[in-house]
Amino acid sequence: MASSAKSLESLRSDIVRRYEELSPRLQQVAKYVLENPNDLALQTLAVIAERCEVQPSTIVRFAKTFGYEGASDMQELFKDEMLTQSPSPSYAERIRQFSRRAGTAGALAPQDVMHEFADSNILALEHLKSSVRKADLERAVDMIAGANAVYIVGLRRSFPVASYLAYALRHVDKRAYLLDGVAGMLAEQSTMLTSKDLLIAISFQPYAAETVEIVGSTREQKAKIIAITDSRLSPIAGPSDLVFEIKDAEVRQFRSLTASLCLAQTLVISYAFDMEKRGRGR
Repeated sequence: MASSAKSLESLRSDIVRRYEELSPRLQQVAKYVLENPNDLALQTLAVIAERCEVQPSTIVRFAKTFGYEGASDMQELFKDEMLTQSPSPSYAERIRQFSRRAGTAGALAPQDVMHEFADSNILALEHLKSSVRKADLERAVDMIAGANAVYIVGLRRSFPVASYLAYALRHVDKRAYLLDGVAGMLAEQSTMLTSKDLLIAISFQPYAAETVEIVGSTREQKAKIIAITDSRLSPIAGPSDLVFEIKDAEVRQFRSLTASLCLAQTLVISYAFDMEKRGRGR
C-alpha cells in the first residue's frame, strides 16, 4: 500500500499524478474529491457516495488506494483544511441550493432568465475570490512580465477570453499574439513560440483537442504555460507551469464566462500596474 499524503495539497497532487492509472469508478471518485472538498469534510460517507453516484465501498477503496486505512482517515485532511478557513457553504452546495430554488420546468420571462444568470454568476465570482490564491496571481503577472511575447489560445467557448486577453495585453504595451487558427493555420501559428515566450491556454469541458495539442508542443519547446481551465484533471493542466481552476456559472445548460473574464481582466490590469510601478522605480 502506498503511504498516505500528510497534507491535502499533497493528496490533490497525488490524485492528479495517478489519475490515469485509476479504474473508471475510482476516476469518478477522484473528480468528485477534487471538486467538492467541503462535502468530504462535512458529509457522511453515504451522502458522498450518493452524490458521487458510486457505492460507499468505492469511496473506501479510493481512500485505501492512496494509503489511508479508510475513508474517515482521508476525510480528516479535508476537515483540518476547513478549520483553517472561514466557514461558508461550498460552491457545489451553493449551486445545489440555487438549482433547487430556480427549478427546471416551464418557460421563463426574460427578467427571470436575467435574474437566474445574475445570481449564478454572483456565486461563480464569489468562488473565484475565495479559490484563486494571491501567490498564483502574483506569479502569473511575473510570468507575463518576464516573457518575450505572450501567445494566447482558446477555441470555441473559450475564444472570447482568449481574444480579450490578446486585445487587452496589446493595449498595455505587451507583445501578444492570438492563435486563432484562421484558414486552418493554427499549427503554423504556434510554431512561432520560443522558450522565451509564454503561452496562455484556455479550455473547458469538452476540451478542444487543438488546444491540448498546442499545450503539448509548447511544453516540448520549454516555453512557460499558464492554463485557465475547469479542473486539475483537465488535459491542459498537467503540462502547465501554473493552473487557474475556474468554475464558471451554468444556467439551464448555458455556460457563462464571467469568472474567466474577471480573471483575465485581473491579470492584464495587474500587469499594467506592475509595469507602472517598475517604471517609477527606475
